[in-house]
Formats: sequence, C-alpha cells, structure tokens
Amino acid sequence: MKCPILTKATEMFLALGFKSVTMDDIASEMGISKKTIYQRFSTKPELVKQATLELFESISQDIDSIRALEKDPIEELFEIKKIISTHLKNESASSIYQLQKYYPKIHATLKKKQFEKMDDCVIKNLKEGINLGLYRNEINVEAIGRFYFAGLTSLKDVDLFPTNTFDSKDLQNHYLEYHLRGICTSKGLNKLEQLLKTNS
Repeated sequence: MKCPILTKATEMFLALGFKSVTMDDIASEMGISKKTIYQRFSTKPELVKQATLELFESISQDIDSIRALEKDPIEELFEIKKIISTHLKNESASSIYQLQKYYPKIHATLKKKQFEKMDDCVIKNLKEGINLGLYRNEINVEAIGRFYFAGLTSLKDVDLFPTNTFDSKDLQNHYLEYHLRGICTSKGLNKLEQLLKTNS
C-alpha cells in the first residue's frame, strides 16, 4: 500500500520543486501535523530520497508492463514515452534542477538507476528492431543506447531548453522522432510515419 505522505510529497516536489516545498507545506496540504510526517520520515532528505525512488520504481514497473506486451520496437518506444509523460505530467522545469543542486547525492543515485534501466530497455529495443528489419543492422547498439539516454537527460536542462521557448511535450515528441529517423530502415520509417499520424 502506498504511503499517502509519500504520494502527496512526490506530487508537490514535482510541481513546485524539491527545495521549494517544505515539510510544513506538505503537512498543511494534507491537514496533518509536521510531527506526523517526521514519525514516518526522520528528515526531509530522507523524504526526498524515498519520493524519487518510489517514482522511479513506479515508472520502471510500467515500462516492464509495456515491454511484456511484446509490441514492435517502434510502437514500444511511443508507449514508453506516453507512460513516462503521464507520470511526470505535472513536473515543473525547476524540480530536477533543484534536486541536482540541493540533493546532489540523491540526484546522482537516481541518474545511475535511470541509466541502468534505460540502457537495458533501449539496448533490447535496438536489438529487437534490428532482428525485425525495422532498424539498420550496422548501427552501434551500445553507443546509440547511450546517445538516447544522454539526449533524454539533456531535455531537462533549462539552460539548453528554456521553458519560455520550448514545450516539454513537444521536445519529447521531436526527440523520439529524431532518434528513430536516425536508425530506421525504410520498413521502419513506414511504421514510424504511421505512428506519427496516429500520435499527433
């Protein structure tokens, strides 16, 4: 059973920022005392750590559920993008920045877990795509997997992609198309064009 405090804290951290939200804010929002929160989480860093790990695990489980459906690799990437967007739909531009600046160890741990998960997922996706003739067989799978993760990570950089210029959802859509156009065969491109029409 999910902890209501953790659920509310995660929601507020994503929307307002990990530094901006205080324990008092969470207590006030939930109509409980701050003491009640501290009985469950001894410090704010502990709450931040648990919130980020639970969010990561929730997204990971949903990614595994999508992969278990054994869709074709191109469609699978579209579905994974949708589920991540759903989990992070209320994420503010400052949330990751604040996590990195004020909780660097937690951010580093999270990034390592994200890389391990995405690397495994993308590598398998690339290999399946090659086997099905959707991706070019001469691509360097290990390098492309890291390119993909590095690109996804950079989309969160507000210096590179200021929010007053770039829409987060549009960026993710453009990036996925950019990634696939670089690795698809003609067969894969036909599939991609179909999905772009139905997902526009």
